[in-house]
Amino acid sequence: MWRYQLLPLSARGSYPETTVKTASEQEPAGGVPPKSPTQNATAGGIRGMASMARPIMQSMPDTRHQSFDEIYGPPENFLEIEVRNPRTHGTSRNMYTDYEIVCRTNIPAFKLRQSSVRRRYSDFEYFRDILERESARVTIPPLPGKVFTNRFSDDVIEGRRAGLEKFLKIVVGHPLLQTGSKVLAAFVQDPNWDRNAW
Repeated sequence: MWRYQLLPLSARGSYPETTVKTASEQEPAGGVPPKSPTQNATAGGIRGMASMARPIMQSMPDTRHQSFDEIYGPPENFLEIEVRNPRTHGTSRNMYTDYEIVCRTNIPAFKLRQSSVRRRYSDFEYFRDILERESARVTIPPLPGKVFTNRFSDDVIEGRRAGLEKFLKIVVGHPLLQTGSKVLAAFVQDPNWDRNAW
């Protein structure tokens, strides 16, 4: 025989309401609602980015500020030579022209870091002859040729100045002459240089 059980009506005259929540709407036992998938993804992304940033920053080299002298100072070995400011002296048959030799260097073969001396063309001729005797293994370049007419004109003097400077730059810049020649530094830097002493 079938038996039926009547369920009591609610105060509103209907059956008791049953509320069903989805998994995302249900609260955990502790009362703190779970984070949404979007919140979880955002938090995980921030933590991941932070963990990636730490090794990158740690791997950056430890740099320091360089001083002005370190950035723009002269190189370890430098040598500048200049022949300039020609002057003509004397009168008539006793006229001659001398030239200023300016040297700036930090090479140990030269005693002075900066110097200025004056030499005439005949001094260069003696200097070249001494170099050839001292340094048989080095080919010494020629001097600009002698001039017999109009040798005190501005064009001739400027051409000779340029030729002497070219000669001196080759000679002074040669490493074997820098270390092996005794006359080189004296000719370039000593104001009391005497051609007869060599």
